[in-house]
Amino acid sequence: MKLKNKRDLFEIPEDITYLNCAYMSPLMHRVVEAGKKGLLRKKRPWEIEPQDFFTGSDALRDAFAQLINADGEDIAIVPAASYGISTAAKNLPLSEGQSIVVVEDQFPSNVYPWREKALSVGGLVNVVTRPLDEDWTQAVINSINETTAIVALPQCHWTDGGLFDLERISSFCRSHDIALSVDVTQSVGAHPLDVRRIEPDFLTAASYKWLMGPYSLGLLYVSKRWQREGQPIEHNWIHRKGAEDFGGIVEYQDEFAPGARRFDVGERSNFALVPAAEEGIRQILDWGVENIAETTSELTDSIAEKAKGLGLCSISREKRAGHYLGLEAEGGFSQNVVNVLAHHKIFVSMRGTCIRVTPHVYNDEADVDRFIEAISKVL
Repeated sequence: MKLKNKRDLFEIPEDITYLNCAYMSPLMHRVVEAGKKGLLRKKRPWEIEPQDFFTGSDALRDAFAQLINADGEDIAIVPAASYGISTAAKNLPLSEGQSIVVVEDQFPSNVYPWREKALSVGGLVNVVTRPLDEDWTQAVINSINETTAIVALPQCHWTDGGLFDLERISSFCRSHDIALSVDVTQSVGAHPLDVRRIEPDFLTAASYKWLMGPYSLGLLYVSKRWQREGQPIEHNWIHRKGAEDFGGIVEYQDEFAPGARRFDVGERSNFALVPAAEEGIRQILDWGVENIAETTSELTDSIAEKAKGLGLCSISREKRAGHYLGLEAEGGFSQNVVNVLAHHKIFVSMRGTCIRVTPHVYNDEADVDRFIEAISKVL
């Protein structure tokens, strides 16, 4: 179901066309208020009770779990997607001579930890080149060989929305005993995702893009195996068994708290960011990811069709995520094209050779027409 325009839930002036959610989502009024309320609690710290260090973060776990069809116990709270990816890299086994599959122009935070992992054991990083037929899924599967131990991917490519069929890739990996780590920062909340169907080892996302939440907070899904065996990248008091008893926390515990909590970042009970992140996810759940996807897909399809008349091309619809569009021009764009558009109060990003256009439910066809009119004048 296509959603009605939700611009009134955000502070977006009428003369602004914001088509840049993949860069950073605007915060909804309700998210800002939740963050303010949480921050103001520290004005009166005597009212913050020991249980409050646990209840808010568990509510956030439950909200994200509902979004991806997991259990709350499967979710760790992290400060960034890079922290989640680094956790995966610390835990997934790799031996000398084995390889890790990543893709060309993958976001750096999902490359550097794997390069370091490979370097530390004498392994290799196998980079899948961009496929000419736009079929990332088959390109990844074709790249897997007898040396492959880990596959580390996004759900859609951050430059142009090129789509990865994670269910198909995961099925192939499981049949060959290969680990799968996924960064869904540029898709979760806007594109359907079900971890029970994908079955990744680790899956992580930052809050500040399609989860409509604050900066400096992320979520990490951890499969049951690693909840039992995994090692965190830091040690803190709150992820140990019995941490709820403040009077007994110096009775040091070797055992971790249950589920994925062993991977929580220190000070995970952030009283401003945690409730704000939960509010963003709760609103997404209210809208429905399928409905968000349908709404944004209609907008990007309209832009792609109108841009074609200007000589601009993009990945074919069936090979890209619906909320994402990368436009390319023969001969490329001028270096200042994004700044020129911003001067006209139209906001997009330049990623690689693409103008990246990423609308959300606060956009409508009027924004599409404004963008097309403006881009036609700078080509």
